[in-house]
Amino acid sequence: QWMVKSRVLSELQEACWELITSMASDILLLLDSDNDGIRTHAIKFVEGLIITLSPRGADSDVPKRHEGDISLERVPRDHPYIKYTALWEEGRAALEQLLKFMVHPAISSINLTAALGSLATIARQRPMFMAEVIQAYETLHANLPPTLAKSQVSSVRKNLKLHLLSILRHPSSGDFQAQITTLLVDLGTQQAEIARSMPSPRDARKRPRDEPDAALKKMKIEPPEDDEDKDLEPAPVAVPKASGQSGVPSDTDITAEFLQPLLTPENVANLHLLLLPLHVHAIEATKLLPPHPYGSQAPFDVPVPFPGVEQTKHLKEEPKEEKTSKPESVVIKRRLSALAQGQAISVLGAQGSATTLLEEEAPQTKRRPEPIIPAPQPRLVGAGGRKKVFRLGDVLKPLTETQVEKLKLGAVKRILKAERAVACSGAAQARVKILASLVTHLEVPLKSEVLAFILEDVRSRLDLAFAWLFQEYNSHLSRFPEGNLERYDQCLIGLLAGLQEKPDQKDGIFTKVVLEAPLITESALEVIRKYCEDESRTYLGMSTLRDLIFKRPSRQFQYLHVLLDLSSHEKDKVRQQALLFIKRMYEKDQLREYVEKFALNYLQLLVHPNPPSVLFGADKDTEVAAPWTEETIKQCLYLYLALLPHNHKLIHELASVYTEAIADIKRTVLRVIEQPIRGMGMNSPELLLLVENCPKGAETLVTRCLHSLTDKVPPSPELVKRVRDLYHKRLPDVRFLIPVLNGLEKKEVIQALPKLIKLNPIVVKEVFNRLLGTQHG
Repeated sequence: QWMVKSRVLSELQEACWELITSMASDILLLLDSDNDGIRTHAIKFVEGLIITLSPRGADSDVPKRHEGDISLERVPRDHPYIKYTALWEEGRAALEQLLKFMVHPAISSINLTAALGSLATIARQRPMFMAEVIQAYETLHANLPPTLAKSQVSSVRKNLKLHLLSILRHPSSGDFQAQITTLLVDLGTQQAEIARSMPSPRDARKRPRDEPDAALKKMKIEPPEDDEDKDLEPAPVAVPKASGQSGVPSDTDITAEFLQPLLTPENVANLHLLLLPLHVHAIEATKLLPPHPYGSQAPFDVPVPFPGVEQTKHLKEEPKEEKTSKPESVVIKRRLSALAQGQAISVLGAQGSATTLLEEEAPQTKRRPEPIIPAPQPRLVGAGGRKKVFRLGDVLKPLTETQVEKLKLGAVKRILKAERAVACSGAAQARVKILASLVTHLEVPLKSEVLAFILEDVRSRLDLAFAWLFQEYNSHLSRFPEGNLERYDQCLIGLLAGLQEKPDQKDGIFTKVVLEAPLITESALEVIRKYCEDESRTYLGMSTLRDLIFKRPSRQFQYLHVLLDLSSHEKDKVRQQALLFIKRMYEKDQLREYVEKFALNYLQLLVHPNPPSVLFGADKDTEVAAPWTEETIKQCLYLYLALLPHNHKLIHELASVYTEAIADIKRTVLRVIEQPIRGMGMNSPELLLLVENCPKGAETLVTRCLHSLTDKVPPSPELVKRVRDLYHKRLPDVRFLIPVLNGLEKKEVIQALPKLIKLNPIVVKEVFNRLLGTQHG
């Protein structure tokens, strides 16, 4: 479009045109690609190229979204750069290439399906190519590729049938209806379905209306008497028919036979417009009447015979008995010419009706319409002579609350059971939207019914679950800030708790519901926590928590706190899994400080003489009377010891807590510290600093660290230097030298040996083992 509007092209436009032309050539070559998906995309491109490089006609069936697209008819034939004929030839060449591609014997099922759809689209939007498309369909039907499996052959035939039906509906398919019908019959299509797909004949809509005969310019309508009038008047005497008239069709049959071909949509619409003045005058007439004795019943409930039947009666040449109108009857006389001009229709009363019937040429259409006065109807009177008014409440009894609830439940169940029928009709999305809006207004028992329905097949009904969840949240927002989250919370907890009870959760539906929920409430977070505590689903639950932490930064510390709590869980599998996730998150800068602070807070609990209540699940940090046990001590150390190899500075915090802790806590710390210390290594600057500045009261901790480091490997020179300085300058305790005896000089060992021999025999044995180097063997 950009280039078509320009008569003089710039260098940029020429370069763009050459680039696009080159791209189109390259994409056409991709029809021979080895990749199935690339060939499919190339087919769709060729479809668009053919439609663009061909002119759009009056009978082209173009979708609304493509009405503004460029096509060949918009290109001027005298354009200085873009040649109309060349583009037209390129479009035809692309079509021939697509047709050759479709009949290739080695074409795949996916490519064949795409090619069938593209050709159907081309035939509908460019009927000039319909003959080539039909011929290609015939060739394919007779020679399906031998490489297709049975199921693929069935799928291709089904697609071919659907595309043929869509082409058959096109107005330009008239010349090809015989070929299309033959193909459809071969494909197993019913004749009724073919007939429904036939295009409606245009000549019926464009047929001019016949001018009415001069003898039919006037007609009269004589309404039959009302039931009440029949009760007041003598019944008419029936006139027997002659025996020769038994085979003659009735007036109604003749009229119907005449009118049936004329009742096209256009003529019916015109009839409605012609009869409009009659209805308008009738409505105006009602304003002049007194109130109806039985309420708001309209005064024009009297049926009127078909006007064409009256015309037929006048046109028949058979002798008929002349009917005389009754004085009370209402006669309506009108002219066809007056109706055609939109003039008012004269409506006459009973007075002078006999003379009116004879004066057929009188200009009655020019008179103002007179209101039709209905015959008076007898009133129903009560005992006191007053009018008895019918009230619906007098004859109906109100339903009990139980009956109402039962009816509601039955209605909801019927709506839910209609899932398959609605899906077949193509209104599944509309049903989900309506049902989600309806559920938000239901009571809890009915919501439970819907929840159970969703959980029966949660995978296929997940869209309904999300629609309901978001509708509840939207209702909360509409009442914000006065509204509460109770209904939304109940919906979310119901879904999560129901999924938690499902045995198979490998498809991650629980994670999907959690991550796509608009808000995670406190109760829902507790359900997620319980999900993580289930040893069979620990990994999936904690993966969900991890995704929440990273994808919802506004509340990430709240979710992280749940994961940190699980790091001290009593179940070993749950605890180990939580520690693995936390160590990965500890590497993230935005979470590092919070994780470290949580670990140190738990470590500081060890300075209390009794374990705080937080270790037993209480919310407030208060001490309890129970003494420290090895299990409660380890609960405070699990996270800290997991982080220690990743952050060596934390070792100083342990030393300060160790000096203040009671003896039981110290013994447990010495037992569990070995593995993390080995993870730090003897070359750790923070560990060497701890040895150098050993806090008072932490001597046993430092000694234990030294033993752990040198138990399997000889000490490093740096470690020996720090221990030697500690022994000579600050703490002259010979036990510090035992872990580094192998690193000391011979003179230093001989000086310390008398003191070492005086120690416990077990210690003396370890000293000689280290001197002889047997502990490393």
